[in-house]
Amino acid sequence: MAITNFIPTVWSENLYQELNKQYIAVSNCNRDFEGEIREKGNTVRICGINAVTVSEYTKNSNMSSPSSLSDNVRDLVIDQAKYFNFQIDDIDRAQASPKLMEAAMRNAANALANDADRYIYNLYNDAGVKISAEDTTVDNIIDLLIDARTKLFTNNVSDPQDIVIEVSPDIAGMILKAKVNLASDNGDALENGCIGSIGGCKIYVSNNIVKAESDTGYKHKCLARTKRAIAFAEQLSEIDAYRPELRFADAVKGLHLYGAKVVYPSEMVLLDLNIADAV
Repeated sequence: MAITNFIPTVWSENLYQELNKQYIAVSNCNRDFEGEIREKGNTVRICGINAVTVSEYTKNSNMSSPSSLSDNVRDLVIDQAKYFNFQIDDIDRAQASPKLMEAAMRNAANALANDADRYIYNLYNDAGVKISAEDTTVDNIIDLLIDARTKLFTNNVSDPQDIVIEVSPDIAGMILKAKVNLASDNGDALENGCIGSIGGCKIYVSNNIVKAESDTGYKHKCLARTKRAIAFAEQLSEIDAYRPELRFADAVKGLHLYGAKVVYPSEMVLLDLNIADAV
């Protein structure tokens, strides 16, 4: 691809598509609040919906005044600004396949997606519920997942299909070794990171789950949450192609702006799972 053929809008859309293919944590967030984001520090307003009150109806009597459902407003700050900037030497481009730039853009999308997913998973401290296990094993891992599901249901989450459980590769290995029947269908197999479901809740595995060193091994900060628990907004504000002044090369640079906020902490459970001597 020659630099003269670079169309920013087309490549921005391609990069968005690649990002969406790579996301795991971000894909399980509420992204309805995305809007015009121009720079780091911008704010996205989140209007929440309060609970609806149900009252007893009495014939021939006036109903109470309608309650307001839109007075719960929170701000999501776009506090992350990450960029990529790579070049492809003219000689390398001449000797390689025509798809070299496309492959480089896919690699850029993969790097941006991993960075955003890590950002999401580092919000684990904002979970409204915490379940800890100092010795997580194959024998108790399924019980811990079911306990997290139960906690969400006691917090008025009613649809198990709205719940996702995100675990590290080590925890995923334990789940598979537990030899449970992970329900799956053709749709599950197509989703990035999904290994099946337990009790109607889809399980995703990601290497971006936080691992914190403990006295006996590592604590894996896994999450069980609804898809509205965390709000996420992003913008590829810039994507430019250029010729570096001192090189015979084509170069591309891009700026990825985003932010996230836990807006329903009661619908997010931190599974603080310690694995002894885990690497």
